[in-house]
Amino acid sequence: MTGSDVPNPKDLLLDAALMHVPFDGWSEATWEAVLAETDVNPVVATALCPRGAVDLAVAYHQRGDAVMLDRLAAADLAEMRFRDRIAAAVRFRLEAVEDKELVRRGMTLFSLPNHAGEGARLVWGTVDQIWTALGDSSDDVNWYTKRATLSGVYSATLLYWLGDDSEDHVASWEFLDRRIENVMQFEKLKADVRGNKFLSGVLKGPMAVLDRIKAPAAARGDLPGSLNNR
Repeated sequence: MTGSDVPNPKDLLLDAALMHVPFDGWSEATWEAVLAETDVNPVVATALCPRGAVDLAVAYHQRGDAVMLDRLAAADLAEMRFRDRIAAAVRFRLEAVEDKELVRRGMTLFSLPNHAGEGARLVWGTVDQIWTALGDSSDDVNWYTKRATLSGVYSATLLYWLGDDSEDHVASWEFLDRRIENVMQFEKLKADVRGNKFLSGVLKGPMAVLDRIKAPAAARGDLPGSLNNR
């Protein structure tokens, strides 16, 4: 057996956890079951996952990101509008989920105050990888606004998708398209206003306020930031 054939111990732990999470969540009970059912040395397991099942939940999210990136690399996106490439990436990420209950349990975990920051970092990491994979080269404030925008789009679509029982999740993909269209309409309005000297002067203050409050509005489906329509 070559070095490349040796299973990754963390992958073994995660694979074992997946059958328990739908019932016990990303919990201590799941972690104890994983330790009992795998051949991974408990000392090694604890070194790899010092927070136990919490670190496995993080690993599961990151595994989904890796699947998404593989699909993006293999897909022919050259003829797509940039906004459609973004939609494809979000769709690929959601389709990487093996079982919706794994995500629901993860959302429960990362809604806890002591883990909420970790959950936010995971979403930010996902959208950052999307923008990077699609060739984003911004290095100014747009770097942040693009990712804030896509975080809102991704989070809103994820919540809708979890409750979607339409065939092939067609309702979710339509929802995703509407969310992106909402962003584009808002960005067009801002561009039109800024191009009108009178209106830009009158609305400068209100528009700045809107920019600041859009991010928290993601939970209502009103999305923040800017998606460039290249």
